[in-house]
Amino acid sequence: MRWQGGRRSSNVEDRRGSGIGRPLAVGGGAASLVVALLVMLLGGDPSVISATNSGSGQGTSRDYGTGGSGVPEDPRQAELKDFVSVILADTEDTWPGLLEPRGVSYVDPRLVLFSGAVRSACGLQESAVGPFYCPPDQRVYLDLDFFDELDRRFGAPGDFAQAYVVAHEVGHHVQNLLGISEQVQAARRRASPEDANALSVLQELQADCFAGIWAHHAQKERQVLEAGDVEEGLGAATAIGDDTLQRRTRGYVVPESFTHGSSEQRVSWFKRGLSQGTLEACDTFSEASTPSRRRR
Repeated sequence: MRWQGGRRSSNVEDRRGSGIGRPLAVGGGAASLVVALLVMLLGGDPSVISATNSGSGQGTSRDYGTGGSGVPEDPRQAELKDFVSVILADTEDTWPGLLEPRGVSYVDPRLVLFSGAVRSACGLQESAVGPFYCPPDQRVYLDLDFFDELDRRFGAPGDFAQAYVVAHEVGHHVQNLLGISEQVQAARRRASPEDANALSVLQELQADCFAGIWAHHAQKERQVLEAGDVEEGLGAATAIGDDTLQRRTRGYVVPESFTHGSSEQRVSWFKRGLSQGTLEACDTFSEASTPSRRRR
C-alpha cells in the first residue's frame, strides 16, 4: 500500500504498558490461540462471548508515540502504530461523505492500542479476543501483536490485510452510527440460538462489505493500492472465515454455529463493497431470506 505519506489520525489512544497485563485466569500460548481463532474479529459487543468480562470503564489514555509506558518501542511496533494511524485517518476521510446523504453525521471513532488486556465499556478484554469494536464507547481496540499472528498463524501477510482488519472494525462503527447494531442486538435477544448466529453472520458480512467500500473510495480518491494488495485483503478474509477457523481448531465444520460467515461469504461481500463502493450494495439483511437459507 502507498500509505507512508498519508495523514495521521489524532484519534489514537496508546494504552500499551498501562499495567493491566494478561488476566491470570487465561494463559497464553496454544490456549489463547484457540480462543483467538474462534472469536477474532467479533466486532459488536465482545462481552457477549468473553469469559473475562469483569467490569467497565475506559482506563487511562496514554501518550501516543511512547508505547504507553514511556519506554521506547521497537521499530516494528512503531511502524505498525504509524500505519494504523494512517489507515484510521483514511477511514475518517471516507465515511462522512457517504453517510451525509442519509442524514447521519459521522463521528470519528477512537482506536485504542493495548497489550495483553484492556478495560473498555464492554468490560475487561484480553488480546485473545482479537481486534474488537465496543459500541457503548465507540472505540476500536487493537493489540498490534495480532498483525504478527495474522501473518504467521493465519497465513495472511501484508499491509492491506492489516488495513482490512482496521476497516472491518470501523465498519462496525458505521453500523453503530446507522442504528444497525442496536437493531441486530435486539433481534438476537428474541431469536433462537441458531437464528441469533445467523443474524451475527449478516452483521459481520456487512462489516466486511463496508471494509470493501472504504478500499474502493481510498483507491478512487487517493490511489493507495499497489499490485497484490487486493489479493492480500482477500487472503485475510479467507483466513478468518468460520469454516476455515473451525477446520483448524475442530477438524470439521458446523455451519449452524457460524458467527462471522464462511471464507467464501466473507470474500464475496468484501469484493462487492470493493467493486461497487455504495452502502446499498452492502445490505446483507435484505438479501437474506429465511434463517434456514442464511445458514446454507
